[in-house]
This record gives sequence, structure tokens and C-alpha cells, in this order.
Amino acid sequence: MLPADWVEHRRDDRELVGWIHPSGDLYTAVDVLGRTVAADVEWLDAEEALEQHGLAWLAEPWGLVLDDGRVQRVRISQLSPAGITVVEDDWGAAAAVGAGMLERSLPWPAPAQLQPWGDAGND
Repeated sequence: MLPADWVEHRRDDRELVGWIHPSGDLYTAVDVLGRTVAADVEWLDAEEALEQHGLAWLAEPWGLVLDDGRVQRVRISQLSPAGITVVEDDWGAAAAVGAGMLERSLPWPAPAQLQPWGDAGND
């Protein structure tokens, strides 16, 4: 459950791109993964940061660092403050659930083990 002082920020098409919450006398912008996009900024700067950050990056491949240190290529299939579901990505073809491929539920905000594919030590 989100804190009561978090305010949704939506694009012009009403798509949720994140939240803005007070941080002392300033504000912090948080994306849909629960990660900080801008901290200790004016309200309008927080809105701008979320709009610039956008949502397109969610469709990119991600790396999930497994318990044994290997990095599994995944795609985000479901995302909300209730949790995140990722599915194994076979280089562009996200796996069908139940086909013996990885499907993992993650907490929200996203844990550090979930990283953009290039940031997970892969190119």
C-alpha cells in the first residue's frame, strides 16, 4: 500500500508514470517500479522528471540476478504496487507461463536484483 502523501502523476493520456511525494520542503519523484527518479526538487521539476523518464523503458529486456549470481534475461509481465511479475525472455520471445520457463514474483518497490539488461553486466 502506498503512503497517503504520495500523489499519482499521469501523462496527458492518463497513463500512470509514477508518484510524487513530499521530501522536507521539496519533493521526490518515484517511477512505477518504486525507484527514485528525482529527489529534493520543486514540484514542477518532479513532474518533468517523471514525464521525461516515461514508460517505454519497461518494455525493454531486464536482468534478474538469481541467488547463484547468474543473470536471467526477463521481461516485466505485470507491475503494480502489489508486486511485480517477470517471465523468462528467450531473446525477444517472452516465455509462455507454464512452459517450464521462469516466472517469478518480486516485491514492490523493485529489488536491486532487477536491473535493465545492460546494467546487469550484459550487453
